[in-house]
This record gives sequence, structure tokens and C-alpha cells, in this order.
Amino acid sequence: MKKILLILSALFFFYGCDDDFLNKLPKDELVVKNTFTTYSNFKTYAWDFYNSLPGYDLSVVNSEWNGDLFLRSNDNGMSDWIWQRIIVPTKSENYAGPYNRIRRVNLMLENLESSSLTESEVRHWRSVGYFFRSYEYFNLLQKYGAIPWIEETLSENSEELNAPRTPRNEIAQNILENLLYAEENIKPEGDGPNTIGIHAVRFLLSRFGLFEGTWRKYHNLGNSQNYLQESAIASQKLIQAFPNLYPDYDKLFNSNSLAGVPGIILYHEYNTGVKTHFLTSRMRNSAGNWDLTKKAADKYLMTDGETRWTSPLFSGDQDPYSEFRNRDHRMYYTITPPFKVNSIPDGQNTSKWEFTGDPKDREYIDIMAQLSDDEHKTLPSVNWRGLVVRESPHFRDFNNGQGYNAGFTGYKLFKYYNELLYIQNQDINDKPVFRMGEVLLNYAEAKYELGEFDQAIADQTINRLRERGAVAPLTVGSEPSDPTRDPEVNPTLWEIRRERAVELMGEGFRFDDLRRWKKMKYTQEEKLGRWVDNSKYGDRLDIQNGTQKGYVTIFGKPTGEFPNYYYLYPIPSNELVLNPALEQNPGWGE
Repeated sequence: MKKILLILSALFFFYGCDDDFLNKLPKDELVVKNTFTTYSNFKTYAWDFYNSLPGYDLSVVNSEWNGDLFLRSNDNGMSDWIWQRIIVPTKSENYAGPYNRIRRVNLMLENLESSSLTESEVRHWRSVGYFFRSYEYFNLLQKYGAIPWIEETLSENSEELNAPRTPRNEIAQNILENLLYAEENIKPEGDGPNTIGIHAVRFLLSRFGLFEGTWRKYHNLGNSQNYLQESAIASQKLIQAFPNLYPDYDKLFNSNSLAGVPGIILYHEYNTGVKTHFLTSRMRNSAGNWDLTKKAADKYLMTDGETRWTSPLFSGDQDPYSEFRNRDHRMYYTITPPFKVNSIPDGQNTSKWEFTGDPKDREYIDIMAQLSDDEHKTLPSVNWRGLVVRESPHFRDFNNGQGYNAGFTGYKLFKYYNELLYIQNQDINDKPVFRMGEVLLNYAEAKYELGEFDQAIADQTINRLRERGAVAPLTVGSEPSDPTRDPEVNPTLWEIRRERAVELMGEGFRFDDLRRWKKMKYTQEEKLGRWVDNSKYGDRLDIQNGTQKGYVTIFGKPTGEFPNYYYLYPIPSNELVLNPALEQNPGWGE
């Protein structure tokens, strides 16, 4: 460092009185002269692009609060989207962030031809650039619809700074064409393990094609079939390339390393002292505010493939033990199962425990001992220091003096809970970014929307996921008679969407799924928790309709219908000031 400072000082002394020196070497030109030359230079520059892919940051999980299956467990936890309190922001990282990253990609793309790369290397790095640029534009398209499409790096005098919004049709077509080019020209294996190669490109085609195709269908924009077909084609190729699913659902999210795990296409790697996160710590302390709703719990099928309303295996929800019995195993990995233990004082801590003597209190302790291990999902659950939670469900308003691992609904999020480390905010479990579970769901839904879903497709997709949850397979044409099914949704599609909700629960998809299906009306239902007898909780819990026994309610029922213009985000006001040609999305600010 000292040597670098001496060199910079010398340069400043030599050129200090020469204004032309600063004019001749602007910042971007320094980048060009030193970066865009050899293959290894491009590779080093492109590492920064990967930061745009979501890791275990809280924003992904927090978006679940805006859907119908999650609730934020604090007193001011109402979703601004659901309760219609969104205002036009002055600025937003949702808008500015992607454009900043697109500029970096465009800078690389502009300098490919002048580099020392071979023709095939140029095509490869153009493909990598197209992938990341498409990823950013897809995020913008999902939120804002039509937005300016920029393919060059801009200066403060560029005319494109005052360009109007590019029509959605053109944005979507550009993304599709860029990804199809990348599929044809990228190095199949990328630049080594866990880099962008042909499988990652096909994954993005699978996700983007399904989103755009269904958005177009349900928002009456036309031309949905083309995007759905591309999603199905890419998904099918990936299914052929990855014939095996990793059998342990929980370890997809709670492993020290995802390297070489079947069905993981891309992942975020975390290591002690290098890069860590704190999502798991939030699962085990008082700051974790993610609760599932009663509706989410009811999504999980019984092991016979029937719903809780139609299966003889279901013995009621007025007891937490019976409610969890004979359910999809993914439920046990996602919602803290019920249990009760007696803690044994251990100095100032309560890290030791014993069984209560009531057999039902240990039922799921024994089940989780079979399904998991001491580093993952065994019960009783503990906080980040290893202090034992005495009982689940564990309500914030009645927590026996244990403020950690508590919630409002009684269905506490358990998905990212593990005991790999007892160090607060230094979690190291890897995050799956692209995984085959989503691809199977994309393929099933795309094929249904194309009118091509049959038993063979169900067996390739839905039933492989159900098998991992120990649930009986879906028989097309003999779907469960779910009394909660939206009558506007075909029973087969309802089961495909149910499977998507269950498999991807808590991974940040539901809000966007409801938006693309144009089903945000689901969020206007009252969000409920478990059935309780309030006398057992000192009458501290709020019960639906003010009764003594019933389902816990938190915020009541939102008023009014979900506005149609809320399906798109508002463009930040400072962007409208900077670019007068940029029009606000209809309905916002009126």
C-alpha cells in the first residue's frame, strides 16, 4: 500500500500542473486501458456481475410479507402493498441499482471487439454480458413494465438520457433474443464450477419465459405462447441434463457447501472470515419476524395426496400435534413443528432439557430426529446461544419469558434454521440461487398454459417434488376436491400452483407469482394463525371475531379491493425529473 501511495504522489507531482493529464485519462478510459485486454482481464472484471444475484439477504424473504402466505410478526408489520399505503418514492434502488449494473455490463460489451480475444472468446463474453444484462432488465420489467432499454454506456450529454420508455413488447423481445444468443454462444461449462454457463442461461430462459408468458396472458397483453414455449423448451433441456433431485430438501438451504449437489445450478458460497450472512441467526433470535399464515399451513397436503379437508388421515387443527400429523415432510422443514419440553436450569442458562412425560409432547422431537440431525432440524429448537425453547407453538404475546424464536401466528418460519454455528450473524450455509426444483415447477406450469400438461409431465415434475416430501403422486383428472380452490382456476392448475407455493415457500416468489397471475385479491383475505383456546394463553391473544376459542388474528381484514394500478411499481419521482420524457405508470400520483 505504501508503494502505491508513493507512485500516486509522484504522478501527481509530475502532472500536477498539467490539466491535459486529467482530461486525457477519464475514469472509464482507465478501466478500458487496464481491463479489457486479455481473457483473464475480462474474467476478473465480470466477477462483480455475480453480486447482482440474490444471496441470503433479508429483502428476498421480506418480500413474502406482501403475499398471502406470510405475515410480519411485529406490531407495525402490515404490508404497505396489501394495505395500499405505497407512495411514489423519491428514489429507489429497485430502479437505479439495475441501471448502474447494466452500465457496467455495457462497458464490457463495448470493448470486446478491440480486445485480444479470439472470435469464440468474444462470443462467450458477449453471452455472459447478455445474461447479466437480461437478468437486470428482467428485474426491471417485473416491477415497472416498460422502461428505457440502454445498450451503450452513456455520458452526461447522451441523448438516451432523455429517452422515453421502451415498449414492454420490445423489452421482452430483446431479453429473449439476448438469452437465445447466449445459449448458442456461451461456453457450456462457463468459466468453471459455479459460473455462468449454458445451464444458467437456460434457467433464466425458464424463469423469464414463464413470468412474461403468464403476465401477458392474465393481463391481456397478447403473445403469451411464444414466451411460454421458450420457457418449456429451456426447462425440458435442463430436466434432461439434471435427471436427479437432491433427496434432502432441508439441506438445499442449510448446508455448509452446495458444491456438487445434484440439481444446484448456481449458488452463493459463504465461508467464515470471507463472506457470511445472518438469515439463520434471525431464525434463532428475537429479530426474526417471519410467520406463515394458516392459509400457508393448509397448503401442505397429507401424505395420501389429499388436502386436510378431504383426507381421512387428518384429525383436526384444534390441536397442533394432530394438525401436523401425516403431512408433507416439507412442512416439518419449513414451519417449526409442535413440541414441549421442561428446561433444566444450567447456571444462568437453560441449555439443558428433559421430556415432559406426556408422549405427545415428544412426538415431533422423535420424528425430526429421524428426518434430520443435530446440525440441522432436531427439536427442541434453540436460540443463537443454544438456549432451549420450551414450547412450540411459541407466541410473542405469551412466550414464557423467552422472547426469541417467537411469533404472532403460531406458524414460525423454520426453513433457514440450522445449528451449524453458534455465532451470531456469522452464518455460513450456502444459498441456492438457481435450483432444479424451480425448473420442474416452471415446466409444469408452462406446459399447462400451453395445453400440453398430462400425466407424463406430472410424473416428470410435480410428482418428483411430492416424492421428496413423502406425498402420494398427483393423478391428472383426479385432483383433490379442495374447498378453498379459487373457482376461476382449473383443479389441475390449482395443484400445480399449490406445489409451487409449497416447494418455494419463503424463497421470495409468492408476491411476484400473485402479480403475474393477477391474483392479488388473495391478499385481501384476513391473515390468520393457529386455532387456540385463549384461556390457555391468559386471554392475551386476539381471536377472529372476538371469541374465546378460534383462529388467531393479527391485523384484521384489509379494506377495499386491491387497485389494478398496484400491479406495477411506481417509477421514482427523481427519475421523472431527470428525464421529462419518462412517464409515470398509470394510476400513481393521480
